[in-house]
Amino acid sequence: MNSLACFSTRAVRRHKEGHQDNEYRQAFSADADRILNSLAFTRYIDKTQVFSLVRNDHITHRVLHVQLVSRVARTIGRYLGLNQDLIEAASLGHDIGHPPFGHDGERFLSNLTQACDAGHFHHSLQSIQFLDRIERKGKGWNLSLQTMDAIVCHNGEVHSKNLTPEQTRTFEDFDAMTARVSRGPVCDEIPMTLEGCVVRMADTISYIGRDLEDGIRLGLVERSQIPEPCRQSLGRTNGTIVFSLVTDLISNSLDQPLIRFSEPIAQALMELKRFNYKFIYKNPAIKQHLQSIEDIFKCLFERYLTDLEKDNRDSVIFNEFLLDMDEAYQKDHSNPEIVRDFISGMTDSYFIRQAPDRLKPQFVDHV
Repeated sequence: MNSLACFSTRAVRRHKEGHQDNEYRQAFSADADRILNSLAFTRYIDKTQVFSLVRNDHITHRVLHVQLVSRVARTIGRYLGLNQDLIEAASLGHDIGHPPFGHDGERFLSNLTQACDAGHFHHSLQSIQFLDRIERKGKGWNLSLQTMDAIVCHNGEVHSKNLTPEQTRTFEDFDAMTARVSRGPVCDEIPMTLEGCVVRMADTISYIGRDLEDGIRLGLVERSQIPEPCRQSLGRTNGTIVFSLVTDLISNSLDQPLIRFSEPIAQALMELKRFNYKFIYKNPAIKQHLQSIEDIFKCLFERYLTDLEKDNRDSVIFNEFLLDMDEAYQKDHSNPEIVRDFISGMTDSYFIRQAPDRLKPQFVDHV
């Protein structure tokens, strides 16, 4: 293993546990098992990746994306001699905090939390909120610092040519970092491990070509529209794009204290991101239902906030979320924060079921 890898013996947990990890189930492997068995992980299956309310069984959902990230990141980690258990744990957990309807839902929910002085909403922070404060009825999973750090710092939306880990972070530093991130509009912190840096790069590698294929499948773009520099440097299909990015990242990061792309590949990746944003992510054809989705966010947020303030025990926020929740959770969280946690954990379909009939959007056969 690479001497710069994060060995399992270096794993640090917030709370000491009564047992010790053994040879076949080391610390980061245990983290991966805990994430995989969390209720929040189960809800990945009905969470939007990019496209929502489209009747097409071959469009990527969040549950597939995290598996792709795990696969790509572990492949990179294997060749670089890094800790694949840590990489797997961070990959599986990195998007658990995503609310219904992807990044649009994240934006809508953030507007509501800011208006209530509950800070900015970031799905990366919410992932830790679920895994550390909500799961197991408020007891959390007591994950290692390194795993949680990689989850918070995974932002693959931010373009990075290279990443050098911040290796001296403690739990005190981590808590200060998350508090700082919650006060700002962007989460762009650098992971403390090379493994975390790999997961962040793998997030980008896993979605960029896959989203392009979905866009082509739905008729939003044609393969011939892919910019020529991208076709020459990366390829014109998801498979060749992933292969080109992974190969370049490995060859430029081997035996280095950082994770990086070469300059030509980094430029081609940036160009492909711009292309996807213009023709896919910002395409009006996939935004038609967003006003009704935003209206549902506002409606539900106000409803549950009122239920908490009036102590309406018949509300689902009491009997499906707060039921048997550890008392410390309710004492440590304001009503807007509790509503944030409840709504962000919803699947797309559960979210729509809670909405008034007048606001419920309709599925479409094509965009």
